[in-house]
Amino acid sequence: MTATTTPVRDQGPPRPPLASDEATGPDRSRRPDRRPPAAASPGARLRALLPAHRAGRRVLPLAVVAVVLVPVAILLPGAAGWPGSLAVDLSGPLGRAGDWIIDNRDHHPLFLYFFGHVSNAVVVSVRAVYVVLLAAGWAGVTALAGLVALRLAGVRLALTCVAAFAACGLLGMWVPTMQTLALMVVAVAASVVLGALLGLAAGMSDRADRALRPVLDTMQVLPAFAYLLPMVLVFGIGVPAAVLATVVYAAPPMARLTALGLREADAGVLEAAASLGATGRQRLLTARIPLARRQLMLGVNQAVMMALSMAVIASVIGAGGLGDRVYQALASVDVGAALAAGIPIVLLAVVLDRTADAAGDRLGAAPVPASERHPLGRVFTGWYGWLLTLLAAVAVAAVGRMAGSSLWPGSWAVPIAEPVNRAVAWMTDHLYSGVPVVGGTADWAARFTGWVLDPLRSGLQATPWWLLLALVGALALLVGTWRTARTAVLALAAIGVLGVWEPSLDTLSQVLAAVAVTLVLGFAVAIGAARSARAQRLLRPVLDVCQTMPQFVYLIPVVALFGVGRAPAAAAAVVYALPAVVRITTEGLRGVDPAALESTRSLGATGTQQLRHVQLPLARPALLLAVNQAVVLVLAVVIIGGLVGGGALGYDVVLGLAQGDLATGLVAGAAIVCLGLVLDRVTQPAKEA
Repeated sequence: MTATTTPVRDQGPPRPPLASDEATGPDRSRRPDRRPPAAASPGARLRALLPAHRAGRRVLPLAVVAVVLVPVAILLPGAAGWPGSLAVDLSGPLGRAGDWIIDNRDHHPLFLYFFGHVSNAVVVSVRAVYVVLLAAGWAGVTALAGLVALRLAGVRLALTCVAAFAACGLLGMWVPTMQTLALMVVAVAASVVLGALLGLAAGMSDRADRALRPVLDTMQVLPAFAYLLPMVLVFGIGVPAAVLATVVYAAPPMARLTALGLREADAGVLEAAASLGATGRQRLLTARIPLARRQLMLGVNQAVMMALSMAVIASVIGAGGLGDRVYQALASVDVGAALAAGIPIVLLAVVLDRTADAAGDRLGAAPVPASERHPLGRVFTGWYGWLLTLLAAVAVAAVGRMAGSSLWPGSWAVPIAEPVNRAVAWMTDHLYSGVPVVGGTADWAARFTGWVLDPLRSGLQATPWWLLLALVGALALLVGTWRTARTAVLALAAIGVLGVWEPSLDTLSQVLAAVAVTLVLGFAVAIGAARSARAQRLLRPVLDVCQTMPQFVYLIPVVALFGVGRAPAAAAAVVYALPAVVRITTEGLRGVDPAALESTRSLGATGTQQLRHVQLPLARPALLLAVNQAVVLVLAVVIIGGLVGGGALGYDVVLGLAQGDLATGLVAGAAIVCLGLVLDRVTQPAKEA
């Protein structure tokens, strides 16, 4: 490259002197005047005085708002509570809508020729899958699961699948497990199809993406109890309502990941396909979808996990299976029966999760040479390997049926309910009350309620509504942008407009208290796990079990230990959210650059100094994500805590479902969505912030 010369141009005014110029220059009196020119506008003068950092520019208006509003709040006490003139009563329109559905669902064409066919299709599909599972018998189902795992991942996963299904039989839960598996197969298939179609629209069109984003957010944040009621009104109590409610809950992750995969497709590959004359449809089928297959498989995996988490909730409206056993155990506070039914749900989640992960890893991976494969892997390879897998499973099923043991033999069952209940009874007798010095769990619950929950609720409810809006806007602005603050303020104001201001603040107090406890415990455990690889290995199976256990299962032991009230709901929320916080924080701390740690260690820094000054600052994004996930997960369980005396919005949602009150259930559900949106915006920094 040849050098070129350019004519000398006017260089303009001289540059401001550097610090070194000021310190060493021969004539310091010749420095240019830095004061803004006299003709500058007042706005320009103000901007010149503001800090250059974006956060500094946001602090000044917040300080002005605080200086104005705080004295007003002091001078005008008693302004708490949302003004009734700003609330909108939706009970009338929603009540009339519910009555219309009940009056017309037996003869209106919409129900006869659309919803009726949908209901029949769901019933036929679930029944067909269930009949096939029963026909295969325990031997055929177990063999098929093991052979598929062997085909996808090898001997270790195959043995895990066989052991998992055998454990379901040993616990005496074979038939409920098959009922849940049949419902999950249909629900996951429908979720994957619906999510893929929505994700395809969002991935190919920016307008569709903007339109679908709030819909997917609402589908994922809206508590399940809130949309169980419309499902029951339209489809009645039974399998169709349960399956469709599960589809609504499990489809958003598939849609989001599908859209993400399509949008992140390699632009070079797409350009090459276009240059070869491929049409838009051909580029989609031959380039975009193959490039997004890993995200698609991850979406399938997430749809499976979300559907299984709905197994217990769907049992409230007649889903049956394992969820029904857990729900019945909750009604009778039978911890042993709940654990016996909850363990198979965890095992199903582990088996399906590992199998889906293995299938995703195989997509796009280079084929393993035949010489490096396991002998069984060489047999079950290629398209004929799948045929051989199916034939082997059919042969095992036929042998099992000829032996007369299609169902798991009752004599092989190992009951665990009685030993677990005896252990829980001992803990209740010895830990509930009367423990020297520390007091019992009932005392802890009473103190937590009296010292934390009650003051926090009273303080929130006594704060003027406009001051709460200002505080939420200020917090959202500090962690995000003006758009973030506007969204948070409008969401909080919508709660007041819906007329559920007081119960929403009650729910908010429970969430804040439970999140604080979760973060303290989670960060403490995560710091220990990040410093010790052995501790991390020991924690992993415990976290796996805690994260896949249905939410309802946590309510039973905490009710036995803490009684009924808001404290047990908060305790269950802490246990449910703790694994996610520990995992995210541990990964963030362990992912810190080793070179930074080594340099501080060479300077003589202690372990505590490294943690405070290196690991925690560098792991800040992971810590913020842990806070955000703690808020979301705690909110989900606090709502379910309405079943055990948690009250507030959770009680309204459950009451609406129990009494068929569409207005109460949907209004409380919408308030929960708004509350979740507020908490998300004030805990998750925006990318542009």
